[in-house]
Amino acid sequence: MDNHISCSPESEQRDIRCRRLLFRCWHRGTQESDLILGPFAEGSLKTLDSNQLGRFEALLDCTDPDLFDWIFGVSVPPPEHEHDVMRLLRSFCTERDRAARQIGQH
Repeated sequence: MDNHISCSPESEQRDIRCRRLLFRCWHRGTQESDLILGPFAEGSLKTLDSNQLGRFEALLDCTDPDLFDWIFGVSVPPPEHEHDVMRLLRSFCTERDRAARQIGQH
C-alpha cells in the first residue's frame, strides 16, 4: 500500500510561491520590515488566493519607506497598491499594535 500523498502541480507551485514570498518577507534588509512583513506573511499567505498573492508580490517590489508610509497612513499608496491586500496588511499592523498596547497596560 502506497502512503505517498501526491500534490497537484498547481498546489506544488503555490507552495513554492508562498515559500519564496515568506523568504522575501523575512529578508527585506531591515529588521523593521522583517518584523512587520514576516509575521503578516506567516499568518496570511495560506488564506490569500492567487490574485492576492500577485498583489502582495507587487507590494514587496516597492521600497520599504514607501510601504511603511502606506501601511501607517503617512501617505496614500498609488491606485495600483490601494487594494484588499494593503487593507489586510494595515489591519494586521493595527491589531498587532493594539495587542501590544494591551499587554503593556497590564
